Amino acid sequence: MKYLIDKNNISPAYLQLYRQLREDIIQNVYPFGHKLPSKRLLADETGTSLITVEHAYALLCEEGYTESRERSGYYVCFRPGDGFASAAETNTGTPLRHTDISAPSLSSSSSPNHFSYPLLARTMRKVLSDYGEAILEKSPNEGCLVLREEIRKYLLRSRGISADTSQIIIGSGSEYLYGLIASLLGRGQIYACESPSYHKIQQVYTACGVTLEMLPLGIDGIESRALQNTNADILHITPYRSFPSGVTASASKRHEYLRWAEKGTRYIIEDDYESEFSVSRKAEETLFAHTKKENVIYMNTFSNTISPSLRVAYMVLPAQLVSAFEEKLGFYSCTVPTFEQYVLAHLLSGGDFERHINRVRRQKRKGHS
Repeated sequence: MKYLIDKNNISPAYLQLYRQLREDIIQNVYPFGHKLPSKRLLADETGTSLITVEHAYALLCEEGYTESRERSGYYVCFRPGDGFASAAETNTGTPLRHTDISAPSLSSSSSPNHFSYPLLARTMRKVLSDYGEAILEKSPNEGCLVLREEIRKYLLRSRGISADTSQIIIGSGSEYLYGLIASLLGRGQIYACESPSYHKIQQVYTACGVTLEMLPLGIDGIESRALQNTNADILHITPYRSFPSGVTASASKRHEYLRWAEKGTRYIIEDDYESEFSVSRKAEETLFAHTKKENVIYMNTFSNTISPSLRVAYMVLPAQLVSAFEEKLGFYSCTVPTFEQYVLAHLLSGGDFERHINRVRRQKRKGHS
């Protein structure tokens, strides 16, 4: 084995070990059904505790890479070829209908997700004091540099997304960004969405005049047969807790999406709404961080993590699309007030945003225990 723990790395030891094991599983070093090394053996080799190894294995189990068998150990349940190959033989997935899972209730002021109003008010007052009349200045078209830089650093440390500030675009809500994406990638393209999915996704694309295919969801994501047979070249997905079904794409399904996108000039729009509040001990995997072809557009919003009234969303473009965006859409003015952008930048830079996320996640884990 070759697993090493870098004590100078800011990532905890269990996350370093988890990532190395996950990569070996993806690369088929440990094929489907293969038993992983014992916890004691890994602990001895890496110079860590059994608890560290147990945490790494627990994450692999949570994300669908491995399964635990009582008194036997941990076995790989992920297959790189899962999806298209099996779908060609049989379609065993059970499609979900709108009535399968009721839609979650909207957050209220008493919701555990609710951001602290006193903290938000203090931050606003500080921004007013520090920036003064600068809050009256027009924002750059792609968004204020200070906010885009703080988002870049946040995504790198929390989601494993490495991107340049120039790739980040700020807009007033996800629906606004959906329209920009349709203009960027072309309204003559065929788009595919999950069925069921958040109704505004369909409404925006329909209003943009694009052809839309609805692909049925199974228990772990879009059914493989439907994905294989779609005529679309652009796939819009919400891999974490798709609304209203509540379906979260498994590790195998996420890699299936990436394999689908490797053909031709296909793109994936990864709508990562609400994933920050996962009860997992680590943030959910993103397709953007794992794509090798740089054809995933990552999207997220502060509407759920801070407040629905805060209409601020952002997208991270693949580097290869930045020039095209600037040429075709760079003239669009940013639709988010400069003041709100400075407030968000301050919450991110001071750690208040992540402390809020961690508090909510701890509360949710207690509720699931």
